[in-house]
Amino acid sequence: MSSRWRHGCALVAALLLLDVSLTFHNVWPTPAISWRGEISAEFGVYILISIWMSRSRVFSAAALRWITAVWIFFVLGRYADVTATALFGRDINLYWDLRFIPDVVSLLAKAAHIWRTIGVAAAVIVVLAILYYVFRWAIGRVAAAAHDRRERVVLAVAAALVLVPGIPIARPVTLTYARQIGVAARAISGRTIVPASPAMTSNLARVKGADVYLMFLESYGAVTFDRPEFVRSLAAPRAAFDKAIHDTGRDVVSTFVESPTFGGNSWLAHISLMSGVEVRDPDVNAMLMAQKRETVVTNFKRQGYRTVALMPGLWQAWPEGGFYGFDEIYGGVRLDYQGPEFGWFDSTDQWALAKFDAVEADAAARPRLFMFFPTISTHTPFRPTPPYQPDWSRLLTDQPYDQASLDRSFDATPDWLNLGPSYVDAMTYSYTTLAGYLRKNADRDVVLILLGDHQPPALVSGEGAPWDVPVHVITGRRDVLDALAAKGFRRGLTPSRPDLSKMNALLPILLDAFAR
Repeated sequence: MSSRWRHGCALVAALLLLDVSLTFHNVWPTPAISWRGEISAEFGVYILISIWMSRSRVFSAAALRWITAVWIFFVLGRYADVTATALFGRDINLYWDLRFIPDVVSLLAKAAHIWRTIGVAAAVIVVLAILYYVFRWAIGRVAAAAHDRRERVVLAVAAALVLVPGIPIARPVTLTYARQIGVAARAISGRTIVPASPAMTSNLARVKGADVYLMFLESYGAVTFDRPEFVRSLAAPRAAFDKAIHDTGRDVVSTFVESPTFGGNSWLAHISLMSGVEVRDPDVNAMLMAQKRETVVTNFKRQGYRTVALMPGLWQAWPEGGFYGFDEIYGGVRLDYQGPEFGWFDSTDQWALAKFDAVEADAAARPRLFMFFPTISTHTPFRPTPPYQPDWSRLLTDQPYDQASLDRSFDATPDWLNLGPSYVDAMTYSYTTLAGYLRKNADRDVVLILLGDHQPPALVSGEGAPWDVPVHVITGRRDVLDALAAKGFRRGLTPSRPDLSKMNALLPILLDAFAR
């Protein structure tokens, strides 16, 4: 291969590397990335600057080092932007998250062996060094090409691709950083777009002495009551759930509320209900968490409750836990699931409830509990669906399931073009688990607030589906149910329309019904 061809191939490789480094996307829900053939605006700008600079001067070595450092800064910003939702379940918020880095580092250092900690630190340094030298080469190669007449034509064509109609342009990384600066500026200045919180002064007199469990069922949407085929398929498990409610001396009232999100972004539903403030987008979420606010958690804590978050799908720092004000947070590491892996999150809802009872609820002498539990087993794509284990005592053993049950679960794979059957299986498992949990704790005085976080994806819920989710309150305390019925809840397990409210407005309704 001639020198000219080698130079040409090197230039094409450098251009491709620089473009891909600012346009990759996440392979959900993993840390992996992929490229979709988009063009980066920053990539085009750098080429134009290189061509313009070639008319009078050459980039100095110091300038190339600074450009490389800025480029790596952009690459890291792009990676954080596209992977944060997959890894953390929400957009990154530098103003909020950076203050927790020392805590995270301290936590990891305590949990990991010293040599593993050193190994991770060394790996980070090595990766950054590799990135530096690779991008320093690519940036320098483009800068050198700008001084060659023939190669300058190639650069001009590459830069012009940004202007060609039909060629997809990636969201500029500069906009990502501009948004973070804007969020920080608004938070620091005190200017806010977040409405006031409702009063968190309920005396909780009607629930005093009872445990209160707030469970968000992942993807539990109104579609389970709206689509005839789902109503038919779920009739039997729903009836069994209803029977378990009444067989254990409890009753139920239900309604619909409008979720602030659809098909995903569960945390927007969580924070809307628990703060009483409607949160429909990441900016409002970021601004709200930057403030000191009362939440449903702080209200229960003030009335003497021990407040616990059961988070089996949580594998990283969770700043929201500090915002809400929980006494205890049980994430994936603390829960230490050792059973067979199901779906994205490994563990199961039934196992998480059994573990919660073992570490908190079964204690002989304890304060009353407020427990927040966002479930995981009904997450898209809904399979493999865990088998239900009637013997709850087996769940925390080395062999929680029979092999035949596991084989049936793992043999059922999701059909991505028709997720309806998978969704029905997952919701059946959820109803069955909840029915079993009520029977397991038939003598426990509990108020169970059960609601969906959002509708399942449109592939399941259908085109133009409403953003409604069911809400059920299950308890043996008749005065609580009567108070909720007076506020618009319907008696029984089947909600009716119109919606009672938006999700954030449900909080003051519940707190008022719990007071006397």
